Amino acid sequence: MLKHLPPSLPNADVIVGLDTPDDAGVYRLSDEIALVQTADFFTPIVDDPYWFGAIAAANALSDVYAMGGRPLTAINLVSFPVSKLDRRVLAEILRGGAAKVAEAGATLIGGHSIDGPEPTYGLAVTGVVHPDRMATKAGVRPGDRLLLTKPIGVGVITTAIKRGLATPAEAEEVTQVMAKLNNVVDVLAPFAVRGLTDITGFGLLGHASEMARASQVGLRIRAGAVPVLPATFGYAEQGVFPGGSKANFRFLTGEGHVAFADSVPELMRMILCDAVTSGGLLIAVPAERADELAAALTAHGTLCAAIIGEAVAEHPGKIMVID
Repeated sequence: MLKHLPPSLPNADVIVGLDTPDDAGVYRLSDEIALVQTADFFTPIVDDPYWFGAIAAANALSDVYAMGGRPLTAINLVSFPVSKLDRRVLAEILRGGAAKVAEAGATLIGGHSIDGPEPTYGLAVTGVVHPDRMATKAGVRPGDRLLLTKPIGVGVITTAIKRGLATPAEAEEVTQVMAKLNNVVDVLAPFAVRGLTDITGFGLLGHASEMARASQVGLRIRAGAVPVLPATFGYAEQGVFPGGSKANFRFLTGEGHVAFADSVPELMRMILCDAVTSGGLLIAVPAERADELAAALTAHGTLCAAIIGEAVAEHPGKIMVID
């Protein structure tokens, strides 16, 4: 659809714009400061309105973190069926979002709302980054190790919630995973990280594929090293996948972006493509510093700091998944 848009006017201060498939736009203000701008919103992913607001906010803020930036301000984006739902529901959504913005050290400065058919909430976020220290999907180099900071399987579990299958404990676990902020910029700063993205709707392999193509490197991912929410496997065996996960798998395999070793189970292949909401960061770091970074992330309190693969010079733009 984007091909029908008129081309953007050339602007030397646009560091990351429409021509780059990255997590946020970046605009240079000076030699030392660039704006990082993004917007994200969606319909409820959990039943509790407070936690829906918190998750949607964490998801939007993540795009700034995925550029190596720090969020400064946020604006609420709201659609709500005022004639169908109690307005206290909207108040709880906004309260959850505001709490997460405050946790990020950012400031909520306004918003816009419309009367729509179903609750929809998110944020437009502005952050800052040093132009020479931002991280992008194009920053991966051969030899880098890949680290993941949250488990996957979120799409499977949230689909189980929608179908009334998930236990309260499973719903609570996935809620806390999604609501966890990816605020690890200070941890990454000493490690010369230049390759970075967050895992959301295209799944782990979908976003890793974007990194491979943008950086023109091959990626080798070890399926057995990828952290997965424990309940995922049981529901996956029952075919509890969101439509987005199935679309991710068809696209990645159909276009030849991903190849699997014969030893990788069919079920795990789908899980690696599972559509995530507010997932973790996928970080590329020089191999000699990978263990040190993993330890620093763990000390910081990330949900995990798993080394799941590496970048290679072979098969540029493609991913090989091994057992």
